[in-house]
Amino acid sequence: MNIESPFRRAKRMAGLEISEIVQIAERAAALKKAGHSVVSLATGEPDFPTPPEVIEAAHRAALAGQTKYTATLGTADLRAAVAADAGANPAEVIISTGAKQVIANAMLATLDPGDEVLMPAPYWTSYSDIVAMAGGEATVIPCSMEDSFKLSADRLAAALTPNTRWVMLNAPSNPSGAIYSPDEIAALATVLRQHPQVMILADEIYEHLNFVPFTRFADAAPDLRHRILTVNGASKAWSMTGWRIGWGIGPAALIAVMGAVQGQITSGASSISQAAALAALTGDRALIDSRRQALRARRDRVVAGLNAVPGFDCPSPDGAFYVFPRITGAMQAKGFATDAAFCEWLLETAGVAIVPGRAFGLPGHARLSFAYADKDLDEGIARIKTAMESGT
Repeated sequence: MNIESPFRRAKRMAGLEISEIVQIAERAAALKKAGHSVVSLATGEPDFPTPPEVIEAAHRAALAGQTKYTATLGTADLRAAVAADAGANPAEVIISTGAKQVIANAMLATLDPGDEVLMPAPYWTSYSDIVAMAGGEATVIPCSMEDSFKLSADRLAAALTPNTRWVMLNAPSNPSGAIYSPDEIAALATVLRQHPQVMILADEIYEHLNFVPFTRFADAAPDLRHRILTVNGASKAWSMTGWRIGWGIGPAALIAVMGAVQGQITSGASSISQAAALAALTGDRALIDSRRQALRARRDRVVAGLNAVPGFDCPSPDGAFYVFPRITGAMQAKGFATDAAFCEWLLETAGVAIVPGRAFGLPGHARLSFAYADKDLDEGIARIKTAMESGT
């Protein structure tokens, strides 16, 4: 007997699926499991291990019985450490299950139907979906390679409307690695001062993975701190993606409402993971410095390799661990109208997984992560070059 399910998708979920990045990674994993040789350069996960002292701190916390619920906003010790690092007050800090939850909490706490969120493209793929889930409307501002993938003050001023609720800025950027200079931040801040209804979300999760000087938005525009939510966490710099700890730093009134949202979704972040993050944040950062240098060498290796591939034009990123080359020449050479079709061809024929630029709001590019071992990077680039030079 056929029974029709009462299921229906909520309107706010229309068009939302698992992210294209995850879909590509899962497709690459399935091909590997089926016996195919695949090099995946698709995921944003450092190949370095979590520092041993961080793991040891988690173990000690578990043995000491720190296995119960924590306060919704996070443990007092970790919130105090985050606040001290940012020059803030613990009341201005929330600890969440990853930086992604910080962003979702903020959007759910503040957006009403018709509210706009400005985001320069390329942007991290989850931004637009999170805004849609919260009932807002994403307004995308394309920022080309000629713009260094950065939003200018003029473009920002032209895009702002009375309905603008947030501007989302990500630096160092995923996927482009772009970093805003103090002067560039100052120019954006000058525009934003004229629009007091607009909040600024500064996603700085790659803060410590920089190859040029990095300035926090809140430090460059301290008079706007009451309008800034800084998003950060342990995942990238300390190789703690699976520990799922992120934090937000912002005005206490916003943090309180974000806490109310979080309290109805996850209650709070993992107690053991918070103990680990505390050890990371307060520990010796020499390891981060050495890993940054390793990533710099990988960046240079990948940029040089890709610029030797026909149809690829790869600028050198200022931070994070991604390159975002323009691939329109490669697409045309192989007869593909879209970057997605090109990337699918590359996976199926060359066994290399990369992410099309459309996932980040800027088609005609592709994102490759260089958070992999040198042998994998060399093999991946060699396969791409061979595929481009082949007659098929």
